[in-house]
Amino acid sequence: MKWRVVNTGIDHAANNMAIDEAILRAHISDEAPPTIRFYGWKPAAMSIGYFQKATDEINIEKCRIAGIDVVRRLTGGRAVLHDAELTYSVVVRENYPQIPSTITASYCYFSKGLLAGLNKLGIDANMSIPRAAYGQTRRRHASAACFDAPSHYEITAQGRKLAGSSQVRKEGVILQHGSLLLAFDPVKIASLLNLPSLERQNMVAEMLSKRAVSIKEIVDKEITWESACQVMTEAFGAALGIELEPGQLSEKEQAIASELTDTKYSCDSWNLLR
Repeated sequence: MKWRVVNTGIDHAANNMAIDEAILRAHISDEAPPTIRFYGWKPAAMSIGYFQKATDEINIEKCRIAGIDVVRRLTGGRAVLHDAELTYSVVVRENYPQIPSTITASYCYFSKGLLAGLNKLGIDANMSIPRAAYGQTRRRHASAACFDAPSHYEITAQGRKLAGSSQVRKEGVILQHGSLLLAFDPVKIASLLNLPSLERQNMVAEMLSKRAVSIKEIVDKEITWESACQVMTEAFGAALGIELEPGQLSEKEQAIASELTDTKYSCDSWNLLR
């Protein structure tokens, strides 16, 4: 089976999350093929993991004053500021022939697509190796921000995290999505977290600057969203050993996404109350 690759462009937070879930639902009901999607965010948004409590982790009032959307993801993980980034999502059945059976191994598999695209951009990137492989215990996260440390098989460059991903499985289908940093502003991220003092905020900003890196910092020039999207689209399929075919969302997927935007991802009852 050919996989579909969809470029839905730059959209607002609620619609972005609704489209990912709409593709997931369509694939569960065999009404959509395996799909890789690329998208961006406008305005900028803070997304929080499914199990996080928004009001504990981020400063909702500061986000609203700054015009930054707040949305809860269907996947787990920690808070992410989606701003200057290329976001990808993958939807495929977990028993698809090429897909490894374990969650960590599937992260490794999908990360190969990101590595291939980054290599085409001239970036020497690597996959983070699980600490267990070295007999080490996992380090406790220093903040609620996703980019304060890489997880298993996420992408690093210059020893710092460049791409973060999260995954959920529903009715035998995987939804994995993640952020590839085109630019990175640790001060801005830290200012939006729920931190007890300015001193703590500055400490987190400094920590993030040491643990995360962007494409712009690595190549010392601006890489546009359009350019990054084109390169990733060209590289992803070959790296994963799959055939990609350009496609669009079906009318049913668009209808599901529109309903989810209005009844779920635009609502405080989903985004804030946990």
